[in-house]
Amino acid sequence: MKWKSGILAALLAGSLALTGCSGGEKTYKVGLSVFADHPSLNAATEGFRKALEDAGLNVQFDEQNAQTDTNTAVTIAQNFVNSGVDLIFANATPSAQAAASATEKNSIPVIFTSVTDPVGAKLVETMEKPGGNITGTADMHPDSIPKTIEFISKYFDGKTVGTIYTASEQNSVKQIEVMKEAIKGTGLSLVERTVSSTSEVLQAAESLVGVADVIFIVTDNTVVSGLESVVGVSEENDIPLFVGELDSVERGGFAAFGFDYRDIGYEAGQLAVKILKEGKKPSELPAQYPQNLKLVINKQAAEKMGIEWNSEWDSSAEVINK
Repeated sequence: MKWKSGILAALLAGSLALTGCSGGEKTYKVGLSVFADHPSLNAATEGFRKALEDAGLNVQFDEQNAQTDTNTAVTIAQNFVNSGVDLIFANATPSAQAAASATEKNSIPVIFTSVTDPVGAKLVETMEKPGGNITGTADMHPDSIPKTIEFISKYFDGKTVGTIYTASEQNSVKQIEVMKEAIKGTGLSLVERTVSSTSEVLQAAESLVGVADVIFIVTDNTVVSGLESVVGVSEENDIPLFVGELDSVERGGFAAFGFDYRDIGYEAGQLAVKILKEGKKPSELPAQYPQNLKLVINKQAAEKMGIEWNSEWDSSAEVINK
């Protein structure tokens, strides 16, 4: 019977070895809650995924998109809680607020990105000390809107800046407040149009024709999702269109002081790695602002909008032709 005992021992050892290989590396369940389907948010999600991949984590992602519907964002967050995910990645302010609310009474950590004003949105107590179960990366560099207004004032003769935003999006309201503050003392005035859905963006843009000398669209998820409507109106009526992120420049906007959303998504992913891999708590990880800000100008868009090219822009900006 010794040979039977030997075979049994070998089989048992092999079984343990296989169990060790399959069970040695934990699989993490991460819910990805994205508020809208547009290039900037998509890039941030890609960056987040890449950071976890680079860290060597075995992750099972569940990505869901609210399609700019706040109620859907709430449902997505609650579904993630009910399914017992290890972490929620919330991309954009409404998704982050929904995730923060859904996790108030449990220990599921939340990492946000593409949030303009984390403090004003009541996601964190301060950027340095979040204080709760959520932290992440903001998508508004403190200088982006002031520099855009300064650029408009310096290079354009028009005095009226038109903007379109969603009044129910806290991140957009905050940016309009910053814009109003930046306009003070420049001789510029602001004309506002608000929308509640992407279907209203075209009409809002058309209402600015004959009223606004330039248009400036901030990082409003609803409006950016319908940016092509604004681009079309701007081109048809020779109205320079300034935008709030670099992806919107590639989609036909004239210029933006911005950064790569993949970068802030990746930085958010690095925070997630510290939580999943190192056992850190969100309250221990300061929320972050974008690290790099640059001016990008679309030369082809300038031509379509009847903008006279200034040679200074060749050296002061990154120029693309799309």
